[in-house]
Amino acid sequence: MQSSLPLIDDFRSVVTEAHPLIDLRAPVEYERGSFPDTVNLPLLTDKEREAVGTTYKQEGNEAAVAMGHRLVSGDVKEERIAAWIDFIRKHPNAYLFCWRGGQRSRIVQEWLAERGVIVPRLRGGYKAFRRYLMEESLRLAQEKEVLVIGGRTGSGKTLLLKKIPEAIDLEGIARHRGSAFGRYAAPQPPQIAFENALAYAQIRHDEAGHRRLVIEDESRNIGQRYIPPELFAEFQRGKVILLETPLEKRIEITYDDYILYAQKEYDEAYARGEAPYDWYETMQHNFRRIRKRLGDERYRRFSAMLESAWEEQQRTGNPEGHKAWIRALLEEYYDPMYDYQISRKSERIVFRGDEREVLEYLASLREQ
Repeated sequence: MQSSLPLIDDFRSVVTEAHPLIDLRAPVEYERGSFPDTVNLPLLTDKEREAVGTTYKQEGNEAAVAMGHRLVSGDVKEERIAAWIDFIRKHPNAYLFCWRGGQRSRIVQEWLAERGVIVPRLRGGYKAFRRYLMEESLRLAQEKEVLVIGGRTGSGKTLLLKKIPEAIDLEGIARHRGSAFGRYAAPQPPQIAFENALAYAQIRHDEAGHRRLVIEDESRNIGQRYIPPELFAEFQRGKVILLETPLEKRIEITYDDYILYAQKEYDEAYARGEAPYDWYETMQHNFRRIRKRLGDERYRRFSAMLESAWEEQQRTGNPEGHKAWIRALLEEYYDPMYDYQISRKSERIVFRGDEREVLEYLASLREQ
């Protein structure tokens, strides 16, 4: 039976055809990072995997396999098979994988085949697919013309990206707004999952036929996640397009995103029991993180403005007071930092303009 069961090594089609994947690895392996469109339905629990691993080290592969079969037998085995079959019936184009495409995924594939369910597994498993994604991510970055959208904090770069067909939203993939105040209520993905999701986005971007890759101007780190060094170097060679937005509009954009949207998100997360602490505590923490860069005087002043605005909001229900510290933070902290950073990229700047002008410029490039 083993030789007749299907193996998949066309990894690009896994991405472009959005095949759901069943990750058979133990939860501890899955939590370190997996692929998009993946569910963890493990063959072995963490404790079972540990027991099998200990047996392998002490007695060898044959004894370890026998141990695995003893642990996953009877009702336990039937429950796990039922979970796999249920997912496959809901997602008939699903594939299986384990760490190296070896014993775990082959055993599950054979058990399913005995029930009349034929499902392919990834050749080489997680390790081979992950290697493909990392190599393809770098290759595509090297082959594409990279355009980088720059602009002052709050200028609406992320909003602009949503209107550009060739764009990939790095912050969206990292689940972080990119600044010291950019944390969402939900946690960021593991580093490995971030890298895998970025590679997926690049491959689908390429499949759509885009010749150019448009991204936002980011530092290497996006929150607690980082762009792999070789990939970041490719992004850094990109030509820069500056989005120019008046200060008053930047204040409104920042207010909408960091105050109105963020507070709503934290409230919803709390209702689901997910948020570790609330929005106000998060903002206080963010100010503490940049205290050294602000200096004590500005830190105390900005913190007092935040506290005053929060107390007013709690008392009146009106969050408009937050615009005062947003203005001060943009003018006194972010703008000087931006001026310095953009001076180092002056030779890469190819266009400046407002949102409409930038979109028109990008449209003109498509006609070339």
